Amino acid sequence: MTISRPAQPAKPTPPGAPPAADRPEAAGPAADAATGAQAAPGTQATPGTQTVPGTQRSQAKEIRRQALLNAAASLFAVDGYNKVSLEDLGAAAGVSGPAVYRHFPGKQAVLADLLLTVSRELLEGGRRVTAETADPFEALRKLVRFQVDFALGKPDVIRVQDRDFSNLTPQHQSEVRTLQRSYVEIWVEALSRLHPGVDAADLRMRAHATFGLINSTPHSVRNHGRRIAPRTARPLLESMALAALTVDVPPAS
Repeated sequence: MTISRPAQPAKPTPPGAPPAADRPEAAGPAADAATGAQAAPGTQATPGTQTVPGTQRSQAKEIRRQALLNAAASLFAVDGYNKVSLEDLGAAAGVSGPAVYRHFPGKQAVLADLLLTVSRELLEGGRRVTAETADPFEALRKLVRFQVDFALGKPDVIRVQDRDFSNLTPQHQSEVRTLQRSYVEIWVEALSRLHPGVDAADLRMRAHATFGLINSTPHSVRNHGRRIAPRTARPLLESMALAALTVDVPPAS
């Protein structure tokens, strides 16, 4: 439903007031004209009027949720899941501990959302890469680059996955594994185009070995607490991964 009314200037936020996503009045109408938001499908906005945006508040909530996930990745990676409290997460994301419950029912839900979100991102990204690239070798090269981008960009998430996966509920463990298996099969399909006739189990082993190589980044790019620059790590990781994936293995004698 669209509510029209004359545009009004936004009220300034008093100093020290909590962010809009955490204020009770955030649920009220806001000006689409000021934000450029579009009218909802099936509605028509009248020039010079405001609509009640379904997107402005949801976008603010998503930004806060993502901030909490980023904080969780950093804190869980450094201190471990069991040593981090909801108050720690809230403080790192700039909200109070109780405000975290507006986004997650508990700490375990934060961990689940973190690992499920990244697993979905990998699956969607892998599908997009292979759908856009017809040449088999180029598709594999882009998959490698995509995985290296992830490893260099989110090393904390990899560390959390390795160390704290067991803290997920059995249901969430199953969901994460299902997404990850689907992602592996994208690589197996790409490899099968370069190695026709090779057993899928062998190709799957190549893919897993390559993930191990690339995802070792959280450990290998650190030197006495300092990260090696991505521009240094990237070409080495990509070259080693492609070599492992494309090498011809002679038949066993």
